[in-house]
Amino acid sequence: MQYSENNGIAAFRSRQQVMRFDSALRRAGIHSEIVSTPRDVSIGCGLSVAFDLRDTAAVMDTYRRSRPGNLIGFYEVIRAPGQRAQVMPLNMGG
Repeated sequence: MQYSENNGIAAFRSRQQVMRFDSALRRAGIHSEIVSTPRDVSIGCGLSVAFDLRDTAAVMDTYRRSRPGNLIGFYEVIRAPGQRAQVMPLNMGG
């Protein structure tokens, strides 16, 4: 998966939690990738778990079941060619 346009990320305070959540997503059959956390999410360990926004419901379900802890938040990352990525909290309602 190429994270070059829009995607979701889960940011954590601990690299161990990043690895644990990435593993839980893969066990659930959800494609994910460990990526550098965007600058706009300045707190944390520097790594996040990226996922396709179309998988958001399954990602949230996996998070609720696995409870990896130390979550900073879920974000939507929007990338436009030639521009810095925009990061905003992921809308969880729906």
